[in-house]
Amino acid sequence: MKNFTFFNEFILLGLSADPQIQTMLFVLFLGIYLLALIGNLVIILVIRGDSHLHTPMYFFLGHLSFLDICFASVTMPKMLQNFLSQKKTISVWGCFAQSFFFLLSGCAEASLLSAMAYDRYAAICHPLLYTMIMNRPLCTTMVGVAWLLGFLNSLVNNIFIYKLHFCGPSIIHHFSCELPSLFPLSCTDPTANKLLLAGSSAFLGLLTLPLILFSYSRIISAILTLRSSGGQGKAFSTCSSHLTVVLLFYGTALFRYISPASGSVWERVVSIQYSVITSLLNPLIYSLKNQEVKAALQRMLRQQMCCSMKGFSVWCSVKTGEKGPSLIP
Repeated sequence: MKNFTFFNEFILLGLSADPQIQTMLFVLFLGIYLLALIGNLVIILVIRGDSHLHTPMYFFLGHLSFLDICFASVTMPKMLQNFLSQKKTISVWGCFAQSFFFLLSGCAEASLLSAMAYDRYAAICHPLLYTMIMNRPLCTTMVGVAWLLGFLNSLVNNIFIYKLHFCGPSIIHHFSCELPSLFPLSCTDPTANKLLLAGSSAFLGLLTLPLILFSYSRIISAILTLRSSGGQGKAFSTCSSHLTVVLLFYGTALFRYISPASGSVWERVVSIQYSVITSLLNPLIYSLKNQEVKAALQRMLRQQMCCSMKGFSVWCSVKTGEKGPSLIP
């Protein structure tokens, strides 16, 4: 540690220095974080618990929900803590760990979104061959490659940060330890690190974004051939919402990691979009608007209510000394 830094903590400036505004921001982001956690956890539980959803599409959605939980949980707890504390610090090791897992989750999510777009292309444009194209080994491989790309990209970029020397100031003009915010604090020239991060981010974008755009362009072409105007409108609504979320995620993330860091408020707003808001929107756009997910959620709730009513009936029978209904068939 002494070889590359001369202090033990970084100071995170966060979003505002006004105590009243910090309290309001704490309430706001706590609500967003809890909604993101609950929404994604519900999606995971519904997909795992309902056999009707054991298909490639929901296999990807389950992994996307897990990634969204990881993505939001890397930065949000520390940011919420700093809203309520006077000393807004993070240890050097904690800062580097946060940057590693943040980049890993973000890159893996970008790769997974491209796999999901290809899955929708195969389902809509080649419905008769869909089960042959999107078989279980291919889906598992796609998810594995998404995690691997995220891990390798994060590992390479975070390994080379140890060649930098941090001797002060230790103030990060951000609410989290993202690599672009760490480079200006280096006493040594971080040009090679900046080029590596920009190059790897551009490579990942060029590897995944064209696949998404190609898939959705073919999907839109297929939708235009539908005879039903109602079917066209519904399909366009679904595709446009998916594509809007994807482009917002890619656009803000690529802007942040390719352009030079300036420490402006605009950079923090952009980071909130792809690291916080996306984790909240994904379960709403991809899953909770889906009729199959709604039906599965209703079945799960009815099943839980039936189990609760049976348990209550047995408890009442025991209390009154009556013979309750047998739970053993």
